[in-house]
Amino acid sequence: MIEELADLPDGVLGFRFAGPVSREEYLGVFLPPTKAMLDSGRKVRLVLVIENDFGWFQPGAFWEDLKFGIGPGIAHHSAWERMAIVSDADWIRHAMSVFGWMVPGEARAFPAAELDGATAWVANPEAV
Repeated sequence: MIEELADLPDGVLGFRFAGPVSREEYLGVFLPPTKAMLDSGRKVRLVLVIENDFGWFQPGAFWEDLKFGIGPGIAHHSAWERMAIVSDADWIRHAMSVFGWMVPGEARAFPAAELDGATAWVANPEAV
C-alpha cells in the first residue's frame, strides 16, 4: 500500500509504504505527483516512510519503478535534491549505507520517531 502524506511543507512530497505495493498503487498514488514535480522544473524533496511490514513491490510495481528510474528519473537527475527515508526497519539503514551513494541528490535515513526532523531536513536544503 502507498499513501500520500498530508500536511507537508510546500515543495515536499511524502509517501508511506506498507505491506505489498501494487502496480496500480504505484501508478495512481506515487507516480503522478512525483512526475508532476519533475515536469514543473522544481527540485524534488521527498519523504518516504517505510513501515516494518513493507512487503516490497509486486512485480508490476517493480517494473513501473524501474521504467520511471531509468526514464524520467535519470533524465531529471539534477532535480532530485533531498530524500529522507524514515523507518525502524534495520534493513533500511543497512541498504542506505551500502546503496545510498546511488541515490541522486542527498539521502538520509531517519528512525520513525524522527519523522518531523526528517521532514524539516528535506524541506530546508541549507540544513546539515
